[in-house]
Amino acid sequence: MYDLEKRIWSVILVALLCLGVIACGAKQDPMEKIRDLEFSVIAEDNLPEELLSIISEKKVSPFKLTFQDQGYVYICIGYGEQETGGYSITVNELYETSNAIYIDTNLLGPGVEDKGKKSPSYPYVVVKTEYIDKPVVFK
Repeated sequence: MYDLEKRIWSVILVALLCLGVIACGAKQDPMEKIRDLEFSVIAEDNLPEELLSIISEKKVSPFKLTFQDQGYVYICIGYGEQETGGYSITVNELYETSNAIYIDTNLLGPGVEDKGKKSPSYPYVVVKTEYIDKPVVFK
């Protein structure tokens, strides 16, 4: 009878160890994309006044900031002063992981017609998406 109890406890112990190993292996990578986020690129005319004021103060230098308003988060990326106009910005990715929101953008240079003009510009993009209580990581 004693051997039977010992075997039962051994089987239970092995089963618990297997469950522990399986549970540890099932953890999600914190960098793994859960889902792409829907977003809108917001024109300057449609920005909250407080956010527009912050951007106006920061736009001379490169900046990255977030702003929360009415259930949305505005993710802002500025590329600082450029010698000419004609720049554009692409949003390559905006996605959620288990621990953060990731955004990746690119500044695209001016066209040939804009390169000769020497009027400075301050390219930036503002992306609006649903508010999620996670930090934003700028890639």
